[in-house]
Amino acid sequence: MSHAPRAAVFVDKDGTLVKNVPYNVDPALLQFEPRALEALSALVAAGYAIAIITNQSGLARGLFTLNEFKALGRALQRRLQAAGVPLAGLYFCPHGPGPEGEPTCSCRKPMPGLLHRAAQAHRLDLSRSWMVGDTLDDVEAGRRAGCRSILYDSGGETVWRSAPLRKPHAHVSSWDQVAGVILEEVPTPCV
Repeated sequence: MSHAPRAAVFVDKDGTLVKNVPYNVDPALLQFEPRALEALSALVAAGYAIAIITNQSGLARGLFTLNEFKALGRALQRRLQAAGVPLAGLYFCPHGPGPEGEPTCSCRKPMPGLLHRAAQAHRLDLSRSWMVGDTLDDVEAGRRAGCRSILYDSGGETVWRSAPLRKPHAHVSSWDQVAGVILEEVPTPCV
């Protein structure tokens, strides 16, 4: 018997899930945003799958290797698991932006390629899912994929280029607010 697709919460990594340390691949420097683990644990308990969606242009720029990034990903996954947050997956774009900061591929946010890839791999219902990120590129990626989007304002957005796809469904400044928006405004998803 096949299960219906699940809802998910897609989370940007740097500046959203963990403190932004530019081009970090040292697990010792991973520091979660305040109350992120508790909020994600509550979302998992409500039936949401959790997936990390992240641009990692440091790979294209030669600032770290794929093996170094994968080791960081494994450390992050272990720490989430220890906090009761199983990770459906960590999806990353290894490409750099174009000369004007535009995506040069379908996987670099604000394009929705990584969300589509995660949804297909894990049978996730994008129309019942959320994208949480600290930039309007995250918001736009979520909206392009058919999700609702939350702008987690940790100071990551510096350009504030406005467009209809860049308008978040919610603009918050804490992980408690992230969980509150998702759990209060959306019926608990079927598991």
